[in-house]
Amino acid sequence: MELYGQALLEFFNGDAEATLFVCREDGVRERLPLNSAFRGSTDWAIDRVALAKCCGRVLDIGAGTGLHSLHLQERGLSVCAIDVSSQACDIMRRRGVCEVHCADVACFDAEPFDTALILGRTIGMVEDLSGLDRFLKRLHNLVNDGGQVLLNSLDVRCTENPVHLAYQAATREAGRYVGEVKWRFEYKEQRGPMLTWLYVDPETLIRHGQEHSWCVEILQQEDDGNYLARLTKEKEPQPADGGGLRRSSANRSNHGRCRPRNGVEMRITHTQTPVPRTGSFFDVLPLW
Repeated sequence: MELYGQALLEFFNGDAEATLFVCREDGVRERLPLNSAFRGSTDWAIDRVALAKCCGRVLDIGAGTGLHSLHLQERGLSVCAIDVSSQACDIMRRRGVCEVHCADVACFDAEPFDTALILGRTIGMVEDLSGLDRFLKRLHNLVNDGGQVLLNSLDVRCTENPVHLAYQAATREAGRYVGEVKWRFEYKEQRGPMLTWLYVDPETLIRHGQEHSWCVEILQQEDDGNYLARLTKEKEPQPADGGGLRRSSANRSNHGRCRPRNGVEMRITHTQTPVPRTGSFFDVLPLW
């Protein structure tokens, strides 16, 4: 992320011509608009819903330029912002974020929080499904028993772009999960290392969440594949009528649910018609 941090800081310092590119492993290359990192905290619908759900002491993971942390501070919440980019942390401090740590969440040690906030598709940092499993296990140490995790990601299958569909087919043929995308940053004649970023679809997140004792609720799902999820810790299993045990997710009524094609059950409590997808590579990029 070094090149991203460098471009971000130079843009913040007044270089309006700073131009960052992202190049996917199949050669697709697109310009990443740096001004999106300085957008209004509630410009995007999913951000608005997530921020409204935040409560208590908040851990903002992959906080970037601090746009969400600043919004929550203004609401009077106590916020701890962390990011692996030293340049991003510098920007956050200069913008007025009160508590900033330059740290990797994998080794960040702190008291449990009431809310862990992971917006901008930053969950992708886990790289693959094995990384997702490790992260879901790690989150139990960062969130208290009555707390929550709010995160957003993207179902990359929601596209009709033939270039993206061909890339997804090649990803499957390579034996990888379809949401594992490999790309690198390019900035001022510099090329960063190839990164793997995970875009996890809602059904897969639910399955993996349940395997690690998280109840997963889809708060918002958009036609373009973007969605917002809330994770809460599962309560101790209660005896079912037949004396056996059942998962908490099985105890819910059918109200507000939809059943995806693979049979995984989802509960959707808020939906919205999004702005149509552009077909650009931006549709599958992390946007902090």
